[in-house]
Amino acid sequence: MPVTLLIFLLAVPGFVVVGVYLERKVSAFIQDRLGPMEVGKWGLLQLFADLGKLLQKEDIIPRAADRRLFMLAPIVIFISVFTGFAVVPLAPDLAGSGATVGVFFLLTIVSVDVIGLLMAGWGSNNKFALYGAMRAVAQIISYEIPLGLSILCVVMLSQSLDLQAISYQQGIYSFEANYLFGIKPLGIDITNIGGILSWNVLRNPFLLLAYVVFFIASLAECNRAPFDLPEGESELVAGFHTEYSGMRWAFFMLSEYGMMLLVSLLGAILFLGSWNTPFPNLGPVKLADWTSGQPGTWYGYFTGAFWLFGKALISVLIQMWARWTLPRLRVDQLMYLGWKVLTPVGLVLFFISGIWRLLGVG
Repeated sequence: MPVTLLIFLLAVPGFVVVGVYLERKVSAFIQDRLGPMEVGKWGLLQLFADLGKLLQKEDIIPRAADRRLFMLAPIVIFISVFTGFAVVPLAPDLAGSGATVGVFFLLTIVSVDVIGLLMAGWGSNNKFALYGAMRAVAQIISYEIPLGLSILCVVMLSQSLDLQAISYQQGIYSFEANYLFGIKPLGIDITNIGGILSWNVLRNPFLLLAYVVFFIASLAECNRAPFDLPEGESELVAGFHTEYSGMRWAFFMLSEYGMMLLVSLLGAILFLGSWNTPFPNLGPVKLADWTSGQPGTWYGYFTGAFWLFGKALISVLIQMWARWTLPRLRVDQLMYLGWKVLTPVGLVLFFISGIWRLLGVG
């Protein structure tokens, strides 16, 4: 547990450093421009220059604001996001808290950030901030339903809320999942194959569609474009953080990038094989053993974390690609997509998962 905590204490701020620079360069590439180039080689020090600027900015609290709510909101949002990393398994035998209800805990604790957003909007005593907060609450609560349904599809088929157990089922250690967790993998026996063929998106054909629903809903959960209506600068100045400045504003940005990484890690764990290698376990050489390491070894820890973060970063890149490619939705389009498209699709997938599980048991 202390090792995992230390890793995420370093990984989340480190991801913000890499993510902000990467997003600037990705957006510049998409828009055919250079991006930051002046501060340091290739603009690598631009983020540190921005950080220095934020540290020097005056921390202003509006006179008419609710001081306690205004000051607590960024902290509540950051803590709710960062606490979610406690149950993320990084590698075999390296699973943070190791909670057997990790999925339930993650969905619960991340939902607390809705309270922080509402605190920020209400505590600012600013109509634009309040509009942004109300949009954020309506959006996140609406898209939590299809997000939860897509996650429940995996939970129902895996018969476990333990993220580490779900990880074991998607690799060459699936036979250990039987022994450790008492779970029988469904479908084709992939114990001796492993690799990408044992990932949930390929083990069950409809889980690929469930992952698409999960990815779209996760964009809305992160308030990322094209679902960034709570921060619609063309309408609301900056939304719920309009009145924030300096490091309090930086906490909002840190939380946003932390949430991007968290939902990307969750998607990789549930659908994309978690810390398992994509290479199959074929022949006497057993390529998968060499590329994913053995449980309980430092090599296993390193390779497991490498594959998990690699898959998550690919998802982050797609999120950035979507932000700088797709136009922002209108409020009615946002709600139509959530309630009339993604929720019915999620319900159908949930029903199919139940039928699939019954057939598998039978």
